[in-house]
Amino acid sequence: MKKKLFVIGLLVLTLMFSACGKSESTDSSKSDTNGTNAGSEIKTADDLEGKVLGTQLGTTGELYAADVKDAKVEKYNKGADAIQALKQGKVDAVIIDREPAKEFVKKNDDLKILDVPFVEEEYSVAYSKDKAELGKKLDEAITALKNEGKLDEIVSHWIGENADQVSYVPDSSVTRTGKLIMATNAEFPPYELKKNNEIVGIDVDMMRAVCDKLGLELEIEDMQFDSIIASVVSGKADVGVAGISVTEDRKKNVNFTVGYATSTQVIIVKK
Repeated sequence: MKKKLFVIGLLVLTLMFSACGKSESTDSSKSDTNGTNAGSEIKTADDLEGKVLGTQLGTTGELYAADVKDAKVEKYNKGADAIQALKQGKVDAVIIDREPAKEFVKKNDDLKILDVPFVEEEYSVAYSKDKAELGKKLDEAITALKNEGKLDEIVSHWIGENADQVSYVPDSSVTRTGKLIMATNAEFPPYELKKNNEIVGIDVDMMRAVCDKLGLELEIEDMQFDSIIASVVSGKADVGVAGISVTEDRKKNVNFTVGYATSTQVIIVKK
């Protein structure tokens, strides 16, 4: 009788451990929220095929993501929202500009940027097709800032190991005869961001230096990224400056200055 009870007990314990093992195996094979997998399987741009990709609305990241075969593109008003969706498992990867990507990854140690760039591009200032004279002056001012090394100096305050985020101080001796309205999206660090309730960053500093040369006062209007070009076309803003790259589609609506920065679209995934 004792032997029989011992055998029955042994069978019960075996079944219990078997059930536990099965439960753990099933849980570990589950995918993340909404059925997407963790980003660890994505190693190159080729691995984006058929994946769910997060982008910021109206950016070239959205444009290039649309070209990925069989991919589903989720568009967010802010880059930070796309990053949050990645952390929650709603998307498999985020395609965004390199510098803001660095900032996001710095704040989220569970994310990483793939070593291989997605695409390279150049940033320019957008202005109305009806304002050719303004465009000429902008080109001259940006070119002068490059030649003087002032543009590199501005960038060094925001990018690099010694970046101190010290903003450019406009020249108080300049006589200003008007204002230049700049449309931007303050969700794109380090080119534009909000710090102590003020919009700062590379683009803001560059345009303040440009206004020093043009004898104008800079006025900044913050808006959604996909509203910037429309604002310039309608005349509500004189220029659009927000890490905007030149595309054929945008050139149908506005003109662009000489480039002032080169950037790269990168891929962010989970570690």
